[in-house]
Amino acid sequence: MPRDQAIDEKSLSRKYRTNVGRLVRAWKKGLSDMEIAAGTGIDPLTLQQIRSDIEMAHRRLRQARKKESSGERQIMFRLN
Repeated sequence: MPRDQAIDEKSLSRKYRTNVGRLVRAWKKGLSDMEIAAGTGIDPLTLQQIRSDIEMAHRRLRQARKKESSGERQIMFRLN
């Protein structure tokens, strides 16, 4: 996620004591949670929790961007 590094992988890695960046790359390659769990030794429930934390962070970021852009649109509308 080189764009603006929405997810703090370092803090998630500390929280779950695993390399979250590696897990994200595995998910992007199309590996299932069970394949990742077998390869890394991480509990599948922990993988699901990591995935949900990442999804929630993305959702918050999208909502913040949407709120910010709608505010800009209102300002532009008022200026015209």
